Amino acid sequence: MPETVLVLKTDVDTMKGYREGVPRLLEIFRARKIKASFFFSFGPDNSGKAIRRIFRKGFLKKMLRTKAPSTYGITTLFYGTLLPAPLIVQPEPGIFIRAVDEGHDCGIHCWDHVKWQDRLKRLSEEQIRNEFHKAMELFERFSSRKPKSCAAPGWQVTPSSLAVQDELGFEYCSDTRGEGYPFRPRMGGRTFKTIQIPTTLPTLDELLGREDLSGADAAGYLADLVQPGLNVHTIHAEMEGRAQSGLFEDFLDRCTQRGVIFKTLHDIAFELSVKNPLIHVCDVAEGELPGRSGTLAVQKCPREEEDE
Repeated sequence: MPETVLVLKTDVDTMKGYREGVPRLLEIFRARKIKASFFFSFGPDNSGKAIRRIFRKGFLKKMLRTKAPSTYGITTLFYGTLLPAPLIVQPEPGIFIRAVDEGHDCGIHCWDHVKWQDRLKRLSEEQIRNEFHKAMELFERFSSRKPKSCAAPGWQVTPSSLAVQDELGFEYCSDTRGEGYPFRPRMGGRTFKTIQIPTTLPTLDELLGREDLSGADAAGYLADLVQPGLNVHTIHAEMEGRAQSGLFEDFLDRCTQRGVIFKTLHDIAFELSVKNPLIHVCDVAEGELPGRSGTLAVQKCPREEEDE
């Protein structure tokens, strides 16, 4: 039986998540000697503009289920509309630098999270390239190293965004939801070279508020979903690093008690490069998932499909 591996993919979407959630998560990980993968939004916090999703299927219900005002903070919900959009990392780069210095796997989430999640399909390759370059410039300035990975906001991708990732030479990306095995993406009739390592487990905000699952049961429910092989769990600094940090710690402790091995996405990508296994080519399609509003990029291919 293969070992049970769990990767904690940590998305940092907002200024509050960055300033309050990331330090708390770093303490949680340090206490348990866990290394995680962090993906930082480097540009403006335009969270207030997400109100444009109000008519998207499932959005309002999700906001109510997850108690968004208390999770993200009232001020955050006004950024970019009634309040100016503050830059997330640049005013206090020490938090980002700490994550890097403590040995976590750090990469690019985006420049402007709301812009990417809501407008990606309308962005040209040049506009996407510009979004990456602005984030990469700050990453390199503060860490003195080039970013080697990225993870798209809201699991939103297009053939143009995948093409730019190839051009930038990332070692891996984690932009999709899927089956738990890495793959090379095919979309819009094109096959791309940058390996995708998909998220396999539901996120906490997809579970909270479900009628069949109380908040107290969520940690156990998630732990039961961790199976032999590769498991990738996306967490959010705003949630697991703040309001739901206790539940998250319970989840981690349950996994530890069961002998789960914690790795980073970089670890997985490195092992692939050393072992050089057959990397499947899988289609990336738009799909829906329970508890998630709108569509997102989903891995679509049979396990037995061979690389082309």
